[in-house]
Amino acid sequence: MNTRCMIVDDEPLAIEVIAAHIARIETLDLTASCGDADSAFTLLQKHEIDLLFLDIEMPGLTGIGLLRALRHPPAVIITTAHRNYAVEGFDLDVIDYLLKPVSYERFLQAVQKYHARRVPSSRVVADTGGQQDRESGHLLLRADRKVQKIPLADILFIESDRDYVKVHTPEQKFTARMTLGAIEELLPADRFLRIHRSLIVAVDKIDAFTSHSIEIGKHELTIGRNYRDAVLQALHADPHTP
Repeated sequence: MNTRCMIVDDEPLAIEVIAAHIARIETLDLTASCGDADSAFTLLQKHEIDLLFLDIEMPGLTGIGLLRALRHPPAVIITTAHRNYAVEGFDLDVIDYLLKPVSYERFLQAVQKYHARRVPSSRVVADTGGQQDRESGHLLLRADRKVQKIPLADILFIESDRDYVKVHTPEQKFTARMTLGAIEELLPADRFLRIHRSLIVAVDKIDAFTSHSIEIGKHELTIGRNYRDAVLQALHADPHTP
């Protein structure tokens, strides 16, 4: 299936340029476009979007504000005339940061980065033998030039570091080139919980928690502001937890 794209920009000419670039690539489809982040938020509730081309400075809600408001944002490539948002953009795990006017060559590089994340070189698969067999499931993780078979029951937490993930177990840590989102899709949702844009924890390994952090053994892990309500709800905690 082709990649479903959406453009959010308050400049009609900028939308035309990105739309023309998308039209030149057979594997990309333009599903929607709009001129402000508030409309984009509504459209994202109605359409399945894989890749978002997002301007930052727009009337009302900014592009950064939109990203912070989305619980599960699609992959994002920022398109802007301003350099000063680069650090904040990458902190939000965007694929790339394109400065306007966006050339086709630079656009292609960004799309290639997206595809590299979508099909990472480190292949991870769920080895569960079916839905009913999750309790004895494993992850097959390509790390350190080997395929490591990691029992789900051994995983304490998983953290991301740009294009890499680090899977922590009681005995060791496995590092592989892939995204946290890719590995999250393979984990049973009833046993693992995303608590931060760069952290997933095993629910049964949690020793203690507050509204700001989770303790697993000697590790104190920060709960992201945008994840706090969902985390406390998942842990059946009082919203007034300190």
